[in-house]
Amino acid sequence: MAASKATTVEAGGRELRVSSPDRVIFPATERSVAITKLDVVEYYLAVEDGIMRALRNRPTTLERWPKGVHPGIVLSTREKGGGDAFFQKRVPKGAPDYLQTARIEFPSGRHADEICPTEIAVVGWAAQMGTITFHPWPVRSDDVDHPDELRLDLDPQPGTDFDDAVRVAAEARTLLGELGYTGFPKTSGGRGVHIYVRIEPRWTFTDVRHAAIAFGRELERRMPGEVTTNWWKEERGERIFVDYNQNARDRTIASAYSVRPKPGAPVSAPVAWDELSDVAPEDFTVATMPARLADGGDRHAGIDDTAHSLAPLLDMYEADSEGDMPYPPDYPKMPGEPKRVQPSRDRDRPQ
Repeated sequence: MAASKATTVEAGGRELRVSSPDRVIFPATERSVAITKLDVVEYYLAVEDGIMRALRNRPTTLERWPKGVHPGIVLSTREKGGGDAFFQKRVPKGAPDYLQTARIEFPSGRHADEICPTEIAVVGWAAQMGTITFHPWPVRSDDVDHPDELRLDLDPQPGTDFDDAVRVAAEARTLLGELGYTGFPKTSGGRGVHIYVRIEPRWTFTDVRHAAIAFGRELERRMPGEVTTNWWKEERGERIFVDYNQNARDRTIASAYSVRPKPGAPVSAPVAWDELSDVAPEDFTVATMPARLADGGDRHAGIDDTAHSLAPLLDMYEADSEGDMPYPPDYPKMPGEPKRVQPSRDRDRPQ
């Protein structure tokens, strides 16, 4: 089959060339029609207000699926490369001259210049390059070492589901209120729930991660048997895992309005607290989100109105005798971090 001719779309006052616009990125399912590359580009242009609020001036890693999201397509990971889909941290070749970058530093000490969206044409260009999901850092380009966002990732473990995450999110909302924080929830695009809290950009990544640990431990105490902060998967059980390491340097979460690489082209959707218990994540897709945004506006429209202090959570962390938690295995040994050995395996070691 011959490749379809390129087309041009308008993106924030710029002309954006889209090659192979008819290429199927998401095959049709029982519930959805096939989604083409042009459909993905036009989706991001249609949700400009929301996606730019999520990405503006943030160093952003691109999750690219240039061949589409089809059976047999493999996503490269930190542990295993060579896949057809991949995460791109450095600016791809052929980037337009209006694209801006931000230099970020990895835990290894190495650095990279990542794309830093300042206008919708950048998002559209990335989508034309096969980007499905945008993974912004929790910092702005003018200060890449001090996050302005606390991210609470409520991750259902095997045996739990979205409804369980919603129930935990309700208690998280209560705790946020007690701390004087305003949280903004969204679906993950799968079974999880993410809650964002804007913070003053004066703490380090380590501080923000400690704040997330403190928040997660308090949820554990309030919901025993339902919430866990155990890093080792074998010890989490059928509970909701509060993934505190999503606040570590070089760990990112799919942005609000990002498409997720799953059948039907689901979207990570901002939701109002009062509707969270009534929504179904699979209802938010490339096909449905533009109308939802146009009709009801961005549920995260007020997210930049107030920046909170981390002091209450950091006080909780310091008062907790349990101390720090393990970092991911690709990190260098961090100050104050406990040993990275599963307790069960440690017990089996000869003395």
